[in-house]
Amino acid sequence: MKILTSIAGLLIFFSFLFTIFSYFYNPQLLIYASLAAWLALIILFTSIVKKKMLLILFFLSLLAFIISLLNGFEIDFIKVFTVNQYLLTLLIGVGFLRLIAIPKKDKQNKLPIGKESFFKTYLGVHLFGSVINLSSLVLVADKFYKKGPLTNTQIILLTRAFSSDAYWSPFFVAFAAVLTYTPNLNASIIFVNGLFLALIAFLITYLEIIKNKEFKIDEFKGYPLSFDSLYLPLCLAFLVLLTNHYFPQIKVIVLVSSFALLLTLFTLPIKKGFKEAIKQLNTHISKELPNMKMEMSLFLIAGMFGISIGSILIGLNLSLPFEVFDWIIASILLAIFIILAFVGIHPIITIAIIGDFLSSVNHTLLAVTFLMAWSTTVSTSPFSGLNLTIVARYKVEGSRIFKLNIKYALKMYIICVLCLFILSSYLQI
Repeated sequence: MKILTSIAGLLIFFSFLFTIFSYFYNPQLLIYASLAAWLALIILFTSIVKKKMLLILFFLSLLAFIISLLNGFEIDFIKVFTVNQYLLTLLIGVGFLRLIAIPKKDKQNKLPIGKESFFKTYLGVHLFGSVINLSSLVLVADKFYKKGPLTNTQIILLTRAFSSDAYWSPFFVAFAAVLTYTPNLNASIIFVNGLFLALIAFLITYLEIIKNKEFKIDEFKGYPLSFDSLYLPLCLAFLVLLTNHYFPQIKVIVLVSSFALLLTLFTLPIKKGFKEAIKQLNTHISKELPNMKMEMSLFLIAGMFGISIGSILIGLNLSLPFEVFDWIIASILLAIFIILAFVGIHPIITIAIIGDFLSSVNHTLLAVTFLMAWSTTVSTSPFSGLNLTIVARYKVEGSRIFKLNIKYALKMYIICVLCLFILSSYLQI
């Protein structure tokens, strides 16, 4: 089994390399990159613990394809396998940053206490999470858990600091999904709106914590991350923005993925030495990449499902159920996203289903709606990858997380609707 897992890891890595190569040299090779990812998924599929939803999506996809074939509807079979390939590539690329971006072990014997500690810990989880994703949350949560069971204050900090990254971070999987289905978005508007929402999310959380004596903010023991390590994420962001300025035709998702690996290959030997760097890269490829099996399977199968449903919708010549995609429609769509996530439908699945169908509407407004949906649901839904990780790793009940964050989610929904109204007016929709 270890050999098969290592082979799957190599296939995932080759899938990454082929994707980047095909983008710059031969787009027709993208199908081979995708096939490598699918082969890795087949090898790893039996080891996935919770795959009921994946099997349901797979068989529904087959059913949809049969319906399309019987009715003569056109099916883009290349797109069936490749639609989420760049999204997967970003996930793989950003994963390498864990080798160089995780801060050094904390040497403090006594952790800071109080409001300042809460602020610094929240900011640390948020900023590092924006680049190295779930690793930042696990890093801090492990420190908390060594001292005892996670408190309500710690759970609120971890879930909200991390999930609010989805509003704006170009290194986050949510952003990759948005770029896949809304490529004509205005990036500057996305960043400004996202950073504003992330700030509001913090203010709502902070005020809630300090006003409620139950959370005992003055006794809060945080784990502020070392911000000396932020030069690497900042360096990556600088490289991406600089290259994008001079070569705006290159996809941002490709730039982030490419520079993430190149920066790792450049920095790791300097930090660890050549031999240790080779050892860590080998371990990452053979062991860590296969651990992406759940995310990888979700992206690949959800993409297939989305194309299968899209084939039927396009084949039936269905028109949009509205004349203009404005803030009202966006708000309704956002509410539907949230409700579906609460019953177990991951945002990537919903995005995959309606992404192509709504391709004719304003991409910026639609992209903002997607990011809002992702961030709001990730913090609260018991079925999100974030909350499932906390439940499994730290023995926290999913219902407890839901109760702690449901009011926060409702508040953020209202804020999001206001932002959609302002953005719709700005875009003159």
